[in-house]
Amino acid sequence: MVMSFRVSDLQMLLGFVGRSKSGLKHELVTRALQLVQFDCSPEVFKKIKELYETRYNKKGSEVAAPPAPHRAEALALHSSYERGGAVPRPLPAASIDYPALYGKYLNGLGRLPPKVAKPEVRLVKLPFYTTLDELLKPTELVPQNNEKLQESPCIFALTPRQVELIRNSRELQPGVKSVQVVLRICYTDTSSPQEDQYPPNIAVKVNHSYCSVPGYYPSNKPGVEPKRPCRPINLTHLMYLSAATNRITVTWGNYGKSYSVGLYLVRQMTSAELLQRLKTIGIKHPELCKALVKEKLRLDPDSEIATTGVRVSLICPLVKMRLSVPCRAETCAHLQCFDAVFYLQMNEKKPTWMCPVCDKPAPYDQLIIDGLLSKILTECEDADEIEYLVDGSWCPIRAEKERSCSPQCPILVLGECPWGKRGWEPLGEITEFQNGLCWKGPAGSSSPTPCCGQGHFPLSQVTPSPVQPGLGHFQEFRGSHSCSGHPHKEEFLPDISSGCGSHSLCAVPPSLVPNPSPALLEPL
Repeated sequence: MVMSFRVSDLQMLLGFVGRSKSGLKHELVTRALQLVQFDCSPEVFKKIKELYETRYNKKGSEVAAPPAPHRAEALALHSSYERGGAVPRPLPAASIDYPALYGKYLNGLGRLPPKVAKPEVRLVKLPFYTTLDELLKPTELVPQNNEKLQESPCIFALTPRQVELIRNSRELQPGVKSVQVVLRICYTDTSSPQEDQYPPNIAVKVNHSYCSVPGYYPSNKPGVEPKRPCRPINLTHLMYLSAATNRITVTWGNYGKSYSVGLYLVRQMTSAELLQRLKTIGIKHPELCKALVKEKLRLDPDSEIATTGVRVSLICPLVKMRLSVPCRAETCAHLQCFDAVFYLQMNEKKPTWMCPVCDKPAPYDQLIIDGLLSKILTECEDADEIEYLVDGSWCPIRAEKERSCSPQCPILVLGECPWGKRGWEPLGEITEFQNGLCWKGPAGSSSPTPCCGQGHFPLSQVTPSPVQPGLGHFQEFRGSHSCSGHPHKEEFLPDISSGCGSHSLCAVPPSLVPNPSPALLEPL
């Protein structure tokens, strides 16, 4: 029918459905054929029939019921051209009833390709969720009016097999099954797989009860909008685990963006299960890792800088602990690894899937375990860093040994302290030891004992006492007096008039404080 329409008929048809009426005849015919193929509603078909009858009403019964031989010949001619056979003997033009011919195939569309399916919204795969069944394909949330808050209901029922899977699944925690019915929401975009994204003011109601939706992360930065973790929403605990129908109502804010929702039966995985799966299928052979090291360190003839080695830390950048399961993403350009155990645990709590080394995406399906570095960790237990060489070999880099505790300078006698006065012990020697002062004690005594006063400090740091000039004194609190030449603090009331009280001959004369006299400095 459409093929026999005049330009005016085609324009009337396209204007009836609100399509463009401008253009040449072949363009109008193309639009009309596409209209019938993809959007042939009963109203459109009725309009086509009306235009066709108006166009050929003058022919009367001849058009409505053409002679049977002519119809058969026309169909035979049409089918013979389709089969690609030899061109049949041409029939007289008057013997072919073209309106009847194309009306037989609904305006000639019976020979057009089948209807092309509309692209569907796809959601990204989540490592911690294995999809078992698709209960509801992603369906667009269509607003029903101009209100800001919209509601979209959904009714479905679980099959006996699905109910059995949920009931027999293990519990991840009290009241939370590993097999769940989850609701996922994303933008309505068919160009690429979409990540979960909640619309504003979202609320989910399951069988007369509202389901909790993840809240926003708190933000400590002023002026920064808090973010919300958009995860699958678990509906299992509010559903009827039977043949009864479940009603889900999604409330969302209509602010211009289009969203789609989908329902899935999934099995939630743990970080330990993902780690075990990674160890099973994700280990890269040590020889392949060695070849990668050689490739990284290969001499570039166009570069003036030659790399002779690259250092790799054996400390995880996430937790600052020694690596146990070294891994990285295949897309990463670095050799540095992070610990798979902590990486999976962190993404289980807050999924970001970003490499902690280069800050680029490192999704689970691109993670590999470095077999070469795993071998190095077992062979090198006393180093925290290694260096890869150009031939693929490696060598440990150990920390420098700590400085020896032995003194770096000879022990010198700085002065004497009159311990024999007033019933005190015999004289001792104040010596410099490891850049500090100590009391050696009388002859025949054991190793030096550090002084408790300012005698711990080098001579240049000892401030002369305002009471009695010498190596220096200080008064910590009333009734207590410390001398820089003695190992113990003795409680007494000092005699200010006589200087240091009972320690009137204490320590070294004032002349030795800034520049000690060589006569009093002699080796032990």
